[in-house]
Amino acid sequence: MKLHVIPASPNSQGPIAVAKHLKLDANNTVEIVNSYGKTRTPEFLAINPCHTCPTLELDGSDGAIWESCAIMRFLCVNNEGGDSIYPTDPILRGKIDMVMDWRQTGLYPSFPNIAYGVFGYPTDEAEAKKAFGKIMNELFPTLMDVYLKDTQFVYSDKPTIADLSIAPVLTFLKCRKNFWAVVPDKVKEYHARVLEAFPDAKEYFDMTDGMCTGFEGPGADIEP
Repeated sequence: MKLHVIPASPNSQGPIAVAKHLKLDANNTVEIVNSYGKTRTPEFLAINPCHTCPTLELDGSDGAIWESCAIMRFLCVNNEGGDSIYPTDPILRGKIDMVMDWRQTGLYPSFPNIAYGVFGYPTDEAEAKKAFGKIMNELFPTLMDVYLKDTQFVYSDKPTIADLSIAPVLTFLKCRKNFWAVVPDKVKEYHARVLEAFPDAKEYFDMTDGMCTGFEGPGADIEP
């Protein structure tokens, strides 16, 4: 299988971290392929007509799976050791799935106007402030007071793919330094704890961190 990624994208980094944690790249089960700048080519569109990364190109004629959370689930369910980060306990797994859906539908939609300037896309500063207000007033309280209420990771004392769906995205806030400055310490500590739990993906996490902390484009200095 081939895991097509954009290395500096947090969306790609969860599947990358899973592949490396399960040693799927080392045992040649999964080849990690840098597809930056290639997602609109005829060759890529033949694999994934939605032209998104990450995309897991399956072997033979089985097609492909895209969407980061779907890929992480697939890799865990189908490879040895996957239950260490996607536990089989039905209640815990149900909560992990719930949080990953929250990430896709609740958390991530708040980030494009905050962060996509680092990729060269235009962003709206008023919308960025509005989105950050929602993150601080609605989304972070849910993360801290519900998902992390009694545990170091999402509903667990060990990291899972739910954490990998959330933590890399939080790095995006560093591209607005004054936004990051007011992020609650509990969130910052959680962010660091998750990334540190997957050291084999550090080079990828560091790409995003460097890109965001070094961002000097429009809106980099705006106040929340």
